[in-house]
Amino acid sequence: MLEELRITGLGVIEDTTLPLTGGMNVITGETGAGKTMVVTGLGLLFGGRADAGRVRADPGRAVVEGRLRLAKQAAAAVNARIADAGAEPDEDGTVLLSRTVTVEGRSRAHVGGRSMPVSVLGDVGEQVVAVHGQSDQLRLLRPAEQRASLDRFAGAEHEKLLETFREAYTQWRAVEDDLADRRRNARERNQEADLLRLGLDEITRVDPQPGEDDELKAEAQRLEHAEGLRTAAALAYGSIAAGVEGGDETPDATSLIGTARRTLEAQAGLDAKLGDLAVRLEEAATLIGDVSAELSAYLDALDADPARLEALYERRAALRGLTRKYADDVDGVIAWASRARERLSELDTSDELLEELDRERQRLSAEAAELAGRLTAARQEAAGRFAEQVTVELGGLAMPHARIEVAVVPREIGPDGADEVELRLLAHPGAPSLPLQRGASGGELSRVMLAIEVVFAGAGGPPTLVFDEVDAGVGGQAAVEIGRRLARLARSHQVLVVTHLPQVAAFADRHLVVAKDTGGAVTTSGVRVVEDTDRARELARMLAGLPDSDLGIAHAEELLAVAAREKRG
Repeated sequence: MLEELRITGLGVIEDTTLPLTGGMNVITGETGAGKTMVVTGLGLLFGGRADAGRVRADPGRAVVEGRLRLAKQAAAAVNARIADAGAEPDEDGTVLLSRTVTVEGRSRAHVGGRSMPVSVLGDVGEQVVAVHGQSDQLRLLRPAEQRASLDRFAGAEHEKLLETFREAYTQWRAVEDDLADRRRNARERNQEADLLRLGLDEITRVDPQPGEDDELKAEAQRLEHAEGLRTAAALAYGSIAAGVEGGDETPDATSLIGTARRTLEAQAGLDAKLGDLAVRLEEAATLIGDVSAELSAYLDALDADPARLEALYERRAALRGLTRKYADDVDGVIAWASRARERLSELDTSDELLEELDRERQRLSAEAAELAGRLTAARQEAAGRFAEQVTVELGGLAMPHARIEVAVVPREIGPDGADEVELRLLAHPGAPSLPLQRGASGGELSRVMLAIEVVFAGAGGPPTLVFDEVDAGVGGQAAVEIGRRLARLARSHQVLVVTHLPQVAAFADRHLVVAKDTGGAVTTSGVRVVEDTDRARELARMLAGLPDSDLGIAHAEELLAVAAREKRG
């Protein structure tokens, strides 16, 4: 659950902390006090779009911080995601999240104290929280969202079937498009293929090898300067090893080092440091001996071969001919040839290939159709259960005669199957079955939305549910029933409710009030927890706008007592 939420510099909220609890948290307050900023802050914390217009000019940035304490599946999913991003939970198992937005519109995110892309907050939010407001009710009116809602309700096996169908559909459409393109653009493909073959034939005749141009350049350079290299190597060889072969009285490096080593060894008994230096001279003599042998081998191998040099010039000219046309170097030419061979396979318009692709298209089309049929059957089965359960919930939300129908309507096959899904409402017996957008009033739509969320909650979902004034347009007994349903949701989820209804607020496990302060030059708001008498006064204000009325407080206390009995029951 979300244990704590701190908001700084956002809208009318200067700096406030919301201590949240498991169960049902209710947020109330006067209109314009800043209740919506709490939901906006939650949206920012979990990766929502940043709106610089909501940032207070002083201090010039808005900061939203939250502490998550998760369990079981949600904890595993969140911890895995933040570990991938390079963060980790605190020692007590909680996860700290932070989002900063400046007045210029710049945005930063942190998880576990480490800077992160904002997308990581969004990924965490998908696992942790579901926000429902009046904008979500509008989304529920879209056919695609209704289909997605039914698919989520149908369960994990149904979603696996949907994923299998999508993979088959994608493969089918790819082959379909490929075949159509090959047939439609056969002439252009053949022309491009001819040009590629000419290039490949030229490259094949030369047969360049990886790194060959650099190797040939180095060899040609050695042959062009063979005499100078021979003179330098011979002089170096004579300087370090001439005395080894005799005949030259000039001392070389090997003999001089040998003399120095023997001199030091003779005195090593008097000073051990000279013995250490003698050992190092012996190592130097060994190294010089190795260099001497390599110089001798180099001189034996060095040969000014005009024929070989001419062959190198010809080979390098052939390679330059390729690099002028196809790439900057030989390795690039080889890569071009590889890409050209792949492209040739894509350009093939032979009758044999077209027949093979057509057979594959038919096979994949049949597979996609079969999976779409199974998907339709699964949706129809889930639609009956979904409609029944939502209808039962509506009965408890003061809509006892209303009924929900879920129509699974055939359509042309697409990425989500061969169905359109439409939620329909029968408001009372004898009323026509109408789509939600036509058959539900604002208050009815709020209750349908809540009923659907209650049904979803029974199938799992995020551990924290946020409801932003989904009770708009509702009152009386229906309001009490909404409070009761939210309290029932709170048995298995953390529920945050922004509400203007005292009947809903009475069911809270924790009641938070957003209060506006207009005493200074700038209006600010803060949040405080209310209990006992203060809570009754807040409910009295919500009931009649009279927080100090004895009658209003008595009514509020009665409402609290009824809610407490309902929750115990």
